[in-house]
Amino acid sequence: MARDPAFVLRYLAEVEELAEDVLAARQQIVDLDVKRNRNREALRALQKDPEPEDQDELDEEINKLRKELRVKVNRLYEAQGKPELKGFNLNPMSAEEMKLINRILEG
Repeated sequence: MARDPAFVLRYLAEVEELAEDVLAARQQIVDLDVKRNRNREALRALQKDPEPEDQDELDEEINKLRKELRVKVNRLYEAQGKPELKGFNLNPMSAEEMKLINRILEG
């Protein structure tokens, strides 16, 4: 069955737009992560407060972008007719959760 060329073009344009959105979000995460690491290195060199406000803001922005990236990747996969990625929506445990797990394992 032949597909309508206009439909195929719209489909390809949508998939390309979603893919570009995913790539842009990933690059933004990389750029912010590089900046965050440079800040940490500078702070260690100066022997000052290890977690200034700027670092906290960068951490929050990176985490926000990573959550948004999950949604974008799922939309891209959906547009391509692929199944949703398994395990992609997992979140790391917080420091508090790790402490509780360690207490349980030690006890």
